[in-house]
Amino acid sequence: MKVLLVNGSPNQKGCTYTALSEVAKTLNQHGIETEIFQIGAKPIGGCLGCGTCIKTGKCFMEDTVNEFVEKAASADGFVFGSPVHYAAASGMLTSFLDRAFYGKSALYADKPGAAVVSCRRGGATATFDQINKYFTISNMPIVSSQYWNMVHGNTPEEVIQDEEGMQTMRTLGTNMAWLMQCIQAGKDAGIAKPTREKKISTNYIR
Repeated sequence: MKVLLVNGSPNQKGCTYTALSEVAKTLNQHGIETEIFQIGAKPIGGCLGCGTCIKTGKCFMEDTVNEFVEKAASADGFVFGSPVHYAAASGMLTSFLDRAFYGKSALYADKPGAAVVSCRRGGATATFDQINKYFTISNMPIVSSQYWNMVHGNTPEEVIQDEEGMQTMRTLGTNMAWLMQCIQAGKDAGIAKPTREKKISTNYIR
């Protein structure tokens, strides 16, 4: 089993990376393979809603989104991490998630997902809620911890000093490993995935 951990910060080894690394280390201890996926520091365009990816399986914009989507197909779980920018996820991660999830719910359905947030002081809960919305619209089980999945600090060194935050990351890793193992045990026992109704889509104004 493998978990993709996405670093939504342009800083390759900053505060968000420090938090994700603690989750990854714990997952590894439970026998789960991990990969920290860096979205990079280059601009990531927002989704245009053109539908190209639905027709071809690939976004016409060539950046790390297409690379991630290819990896997502074989992943068993996901952790998306972001620094807090104005009480929201980074603009880069928001654009990344919009395009990574648009029209691709089948890639994520029934796979556990978790959000990790890094902030200096405030805005973490709003960011945490924002990222979780991608999971709840995609039939993904959400992995929780002993507290909201956040760390505080302005540098990696300060994040490490956030003892409760780092413990929250370890608990998150343990909980995710347990849930993934339970899902795998269910598959081994012949328990089928949920059979869902054909999706109904309605508009408020006709």
